[in-house]
Amino acid sequence: MTGPFQARRNGEEPYWCAAFILCLPVMLILLVPWPCGAQVPDGKDVAQCIFDRDVGRDSITEAEMVLVSAGGSERVRRFRVSVKTDGSARKSLIRFLSPPDIEGTGFLVLESKPGDTEQFLYLPALKRSRRIATAQKSQSFVNSDFSYEDLERRAVDASQHRVIGEETLGNVPCWVLESTPLETPPSQYSMVRVWAAKEFWVPLRIHYFDKKGQHIKNYEVRNLKQVQGIWTEMEVVMENLKDGHRTILKTLSINYNTGLDDNAFTVQALEAW
Repeated sequence: MTGPFQARRNGEEPYWCAAFILCLPVMLILLVPWPCGAQVPDGKDVAQCIFDRDVGRDSITEAEMVLVSAGGSERVRRFRVSVKTDGSARKSLIRFLSPPDIEGTGFLVLESKPGDTEQFLYLPALKRSRRIATAQKSQSFVNSDFSYEDLERRAVDASQHRVIGEETLGNVPCWVLESTPLETPPSQYSMVRVWAAKEFWVPLRIHYFDKKGQHIKNYEVRNLKQVQGIWTEMEVVMENLKDGHRTILKTLSINYNTGLDDNAFTVQALEAW
């Protein structure tokens, strides 16, 4: 997949790159602090810098999900995402707002520590939530091209990492990192290849490989800009290479460091619809 990658700093005109991608739950954590700017970093150090990138203490995002079939037909959904980070642990709540067939559906992710994550899906028709089991995390999230595993972070120590080179995407220098998941916790992927911007540690491209070593999905950022001083993915795409289906996520608005309360991230809050 190719297309324009737009990145802009606060108050600056955009600059353009040829390729791009997002830092979704991207896998990682280290034991020894490392200055994220060394010339020849270890793979684990790069993974740590990606994991530790600044996303604020919390955020509230209004967003749009566009499901695009191989034939080009589109379905559009609106949703809200609340995120809060406490130390090295993070929690998030996604709530779909429209259309009516998905309105009220919610998804809660709770980290007690990196790599120790619980997920809960709330379906309004059932008026209750259910926990997503480990065996279900390779399944599609609400018929999108993201799996449940894609929506949680993997601890750095749960994968082996190596830098395989450097590459410039457009005019953005990147480290190219390969991460191979260990057996525990289990993963649907045999390897994930990440192009991470050296300056601000946002992954600008990710390739996913299944257990047979086949390249099955691409994740890319189309539009990246600074919001309140934080590099923010404004539009990203996940493409399934097997069937040509794509999921586009567009950030319509985002506010950082709003002072979200912990009570916003409970099963009770998830089911309060």
